[in-house]
Amino acid sequence: MVAGAPRVFVSHLSGVAVFDPNGDQVGRVRDVVVMLRVGGRPPRVLGLLVEVVSRRRIFLPMTRVTGMESGQVITTGVVNMRRFEQRPTETLVLGELLDRRLRWLPQGGGATSATTGENAGEEVTVLDVSMVQLPARRDWEIDKVFIRRGKSGALRRKGETLTVDWSAVTGFRLAEDGQGAENLVATFEQLRPADLANVLHHLSPKRRGEVAAALDDDRLADVLEELPDDDQVEILSKLKEERAADVLEAMDPDDAADLLAELPAEEQERLLTLMQPQDAAGVRRLLSYEERTAGGLMTTEPIVLRPDATVADALARIRNPDLSPALAAQIYVCRPPDETPTGKYLGLVHFQRLLRDPPFTLLGSIVDTDLHPLAPDTALPSVTSFLATYNMISAPVVDESGSLLGAVTVDDVLDHLLPEDWRETELRGAEHLGPVTESADGR
Repeated sequence: MVAGAPRVFVSHLSGVAVFDPNGDQVGRVRDVVVMLRVGGRPPRVLGLLVEVVSRRRIFLPMTRVTGMESGQVITTGVVNMRRFEQRPTETLVLGELLDRRLRWLPQGGGATSATTGENAGEEVTVLDVSMVQLPARRDWEIDKVFIRRGKSGALRRKGETLTVDWSAVTGFRLAEDGQGAENLVATFEQLRPADLANVLHHLSPKRRGEVAAALDDDRLADVLEELPDDDQVEILSKLKEERAADVLEAMDPDDAADLLAELPAEEQERLLTLMQPQDAAGVRRLLSYEERTAGGLMTTEPIVLRPDATVADALARIRNPDLSPALAAQIYVCRPPDETPTGKYLGLVHFQRLLRDPPFTLLGSIVDTDLHPLAPDTALPSVTSFLATYNMISAPVVDESGSLLGAVTVDDVLDHLLPEDWRETELRGAEHLGPVTESADGR
């Protein structure tokens, strides 16, 4: 696994083979995609630019990389084969950062050389940069720069080389004045999706579209889920269709279905066709149910395990940081297949029960079979009563054949119980955000 991996110099990744979990080669690394940030903060590593067998270059997010060792990269096996198109906030390390002429400011960055303290502001050349994984997170960032001292064309045959912190060189960073979309995105990078959605809602439509276009797919998907329906449709309509499909794939299936339901039938079908078949299949199922029923409210991606899985297996799945707290609250135990719609639904295991039993305990021996699941046509009031009666934050939805279709979570129920315009109110903590200013022309 990449967690705790040593520092990786980007130039060493060039040409490295990329494999899926079965050992089949996907392609080779051609570059690393990063996002520069304001305030001297190290760039965030977004993913790898991979050339597949057809010589097409695709984007592999770092969240899909599970190993980077022994001269190879291992992926989760889920790879989007669409051609890579560089976005305004994205920078290619090998293509755009190496060989750059910068200024070295050793007193600010702690250079790893005895010459620290001399020649502040000296011109240097970038030979390489290194990336590391942040502790206890899946995020990666650029932390070090490998430089050569000496001006271009200097008489010295070979200038001294040394490795310095990212903050010790100047010339990479985004300008902190001006108001390009890149700067705005970088400024609000640490905001929660709900707070960033509130910022976008109060921008002009033109500015909102520019900022949305600069966000990466996962971030935009998270933000779209927090926006009012009108804003969602407006933003999605301004994206190229292939990118709109990518963003829909990154959204929770129930949220993607709700958004698609707002679109004309022809546009809805066009986007579903562009989505990955497996993602589209789950969304199509959700669209087949009435909106205010258990089937229309559920997500098709709960945690599903077989009865011979162990408590340790279940806890490992729950640790996934991409899971919402509601989905991580319990495990649904089913016969194979274990993807919705599953084999026979056997029952569920609550998170608290997992904490009380030894790691080797089989889920089949501790499964709770007393709680009857919901039918997909269960109306919203009955779903609400079910959750309230049994103090649940999510509930299984099972069809007539006994297969698990998905799970209804309390946040989706609340979303449909609150007034339609609740997302447009100022009750989302926006008062602690600084004002977002725009120039006279909306930029």
